[in-house]
Amino acid sequence: MVLLLAGCAKQTLPQEKLTAHDAEINAIIAQLSLDEKVQMLHSKTNMSSEGVPRLGIQDIKYCDGPFGIREEGVPNGFMSAGWTTDSATYFPTGSALAATWSEDLAYQYGVGMGTEARRRGKDIILGPAVNIQRLPVGGRTYEYFSEDPVLAAALGLSYVKGVQDAGTAACIKHFALNNQEMNRGSVNVVVDERTMREIYLKPFEVMVKEGGAMAVMPAYNKVNGFYCSENEHLLNEILRGEWGFKGMTVSDWGGTHSTMGAALHGLDVQMTGDTYLGPALIDSVKAGKVPESVVDDKVREILRVRYAVEAIPADKCNLETASTPESRATAYEVAKRSVVLLKNNGGVLPIKKDVKKIAVIGRNATALTQSGGMGAGVKSPYEVTPLQGLQNRAPEGVEITYAPAYKDYMGMFAFWRGPEFLKEHPEVAAEIDAPADPKMLEEALALAADADLVLYFFGTNKSIETEGSDRENIDLPLGQEAIAEAIAKVNPNIVGVMISGGPCDISGIDKIIPAMVQGWWNGLEGGNALADVLFGNVAPSGKLPFTFPVKLADSPAYALDNYPQKADVEGDLFGNMYRQDVQGQRRRGPVRYPATAYYSEGPLVGYRWFDTKSIPVMYAFGHGLSYVDFSYSDMKANKAKYGGKDVIKVKFKLGNTGSMPAEEVAQLYVRRLDGNVSWPVKELKAFRRVSLDAGQTKVVTLEIPVSELRYWNEQTNDWALESGTLELLLGGASDDIRLTTTVKI
Repeated sequence: MVLLLAGCAKQTLPQEKLTAHDAEINAIIAQLSLDEKVQMLHSKTNMSSEGVPRLGIQDIKYCDGPFGIREEGVPNGFMSAGWTTDSATYFPTGSALAATWSEDLAYQYGVGMGTEARRRGKDIILGPAVNIQRLPVGGRTYEYFSEDPVLAAALGLSYVKGVQDAGTAACIKHFALNNQEMNRGSVNVVVDERTMREIYLKPFEVMVKEGGAMAVMPAYNKVNGFYCSENEHLLNEILRGEWGFKGMTVSDWGGTHSTMGAALHGLDVQMTGDTYLGPALIDSVKAGKVPESVVDDKVREILRVRYAVEAIPADKCNLETASTPESRATAYEVAKRSVVLLKNNGGVLPIKKDVKKIAVIGRNATALTQSGGMGAGVKSPYEVTPLQGLQNRAPEGVEITYAPAYKDYMGMFAFWRGPEFLKEHPEVAAEIDAPADPKMLEEALALAADADLVLYFFGTNKSIETEGSDRENIDLPLGQEAIAEAIAKVNPNIVGVMISGGPCDISGIDKIIPAMVQGWWNGLEGGNALADVLFGNVAPSGKLPFTFPVKLADSPAYALDNYPQKADVEGDLFGNMYRQDVQGQRRRGPVRYPATAYYSEGPLVGYRWFDTKSIPVMYAFGHGLSYVDFSYSDMKANKAKYGGKDVIKVKFKLGNTGSMPAEEVAQLYVRRLDGNVSWPVKELKAFRRVSLDAGQTKVVTLEIPVSELRYWNEQTNDWALESGTLELLLGGASDDIRLTTTVKI
């Protein structure tokens, strides 16, 4: 894995491909009236912006991602249009893709997304979403990739390349520092420049500079006092100035806040409405407040994307379901490689051949995850649930029984419907911490007592982890821990399967259950993939893309009292403006005083914090077991001393000592032994997924460009390299370092 960094000179940037038609575009701009130009700078419908009809330049059509092409909505809202040809492949969500640690799969995933967007006649996918998972409670953790910028950047880069190689533009989001959903519409993120550059901007930089991302979506929040949609430092100085971005910026829906700010500081398209980049902008130009050349620049950037992405005629798209066999196969491969074996005491897994009766306990075994919550969803042609997958893959003679054990919880999506809804739906819990229903528990325990093995499904759902709000905590909901304790008393042969998008506090349940896997929201083939792992048809190979803390209070934003912030914001900006259908008829109230999020932990995010502060964790970043053991040996760097333009190449032998094929993700971290600059104890710098047959050993090479070791020097306002001794740490997880060696920089 090699990533392009800022400051690499004399290299043709992929962004320059967007300027190939500038002469034609300039000629078009010269023909346009001011009204025609401004008409392009705001929404036409909820998911389109205007072209130039009299010149035959087509509208730009957007589609929600990032894990499937969203169904067609009504022109001015998110309600379903009721089409029959708009189903699409439901891919595993972001954290699941990240758990594969596979750039190849991320590329295939992107190709599938881009291909299906073309079949739907869409030009721009609103994705991938690559913000760093700063908070364990984050409502969009399931959409985002990782707490680590190197992993997020590598997967985001491959995703973008796949989407754009398929002929669709990728709109990377949310730029930048959208790391919480609570008060996201007004929160002001206060962050130092080094932390911002090294951690939070890194994935965006790589996707723009090396991936050639054609579009960028500014985030809802403020950064250091300015909304992202009108943030001069982010949009003009860094994105366009330093990174050479040539494409278009489009606001998040409802994320535009002023005419002058947006016009002068980097926003091209307002979504939705024309409140700011519409008649008010025309007035500002005529009054001499905004130069018409600024409008011309915006039109040029939009037309660059329009020229780069072929417009699909209406009679050539939406002729059949967008989902392709190739995309569904990719979804299965991602799901299969994402399942993380957290623990396997006593070798309980894979399921033994003498197990003839399996009790599947827990509503999450049957819950559909393709849609739900406030954010993106997919109308999938089908979704194989875990229970269905187990039934599909169970060997002949194996009986599978099922009991839900706990109720559903719909949060605000049930609350606004009123108490009558709960009376009519007794399967829905009124509170997230409601104890287990006695009758449901009795049914579950009867099945568990009569089984050879219990598969206990627990975790969250799409109403608990959702765009627009963060979780109040990471506790297991709905009495799930108490249910596990009760099951263990009647049958200790339990395998726990957590289905969630982000981490949960499993410190209690971990003491009860001998074997446990993380199953994710894993796409339309997720149930089959999970069953293949549980039955041992394939070895588990997923690795955690984020840390499972022992308790929430250990994580940095909580330990430093930086989250949650005290604020007085009524409702969620997006929910109040666009999603009364799920949030209720509440309208946006006044922001009486907004929140301020201080990132005083600096670059110590995720494992960087826990390792540097020597705080124990439940399961570490990069953790994931297999049904085989792997050997690491003969680690050697290609040189003893490196200069600033060199590449550190580390070779080692990786062996599969087991009796079945398996895959390992080798991870290379670095530690500064004598640095004067402040550094985390270790940082991921390279990784590779390696396939090995039973008994096979391969020589593997990992590379770290020395330029990747630079830090942002706030005194010189530039990247700088610190000389010194560097320890290279190689292993299968951040807490599973097998080999080390040292080099000089």
